[in-house]
Amino acid sequence: MAVSDPVADFLTKIRNATRARHRYVDIGWSKIKQNIAEILKNQGFVENYLVKQEKQRGTIRIFLKYTDERHPIIQGITRVSKPGLRKYVGYEDIPHFYGGLGLSILSTSQGLMGGSEASKRKIGGELLCTVW
Repeated sequence: MAVSDPVADFLTKIRNATRARHRYVDIGWSKIKQNIAEILKNQGFVENYLVKQEKQRGTIRIFLKYTDERHPIIQGITRVSKPGLRKYVGYEDIPHFYGGLGLSILSTSQGLMGGSEASKRKIGGELLCTVW
């Protein structure tokens, strides 16, 4: 079955895996999913990720991060810009929440990046998702 919004499917699989306290989650690979996983790793929301290429299909395995008491680091993850309603923000309007502990992921003209990095570079773009 074809997925109409692969980014939303990616975020939902991560959300479901953290709620079920899984150690890792396997998701179909794409370049945008790998870039989002890289941003999540750099910001400390996931431990690591691996990309496995098998014939023509690839898989990305994301190792989820938990506290010592086994509480997930990712408390919430939401899709903001959807295929039916795109949400674009200027660099001054990038949302900052939870006292700077939350993360906004943007698709800019210079690639995917976190909201704080986009603000520093003074670049706006499509607000893909927020993570806290």
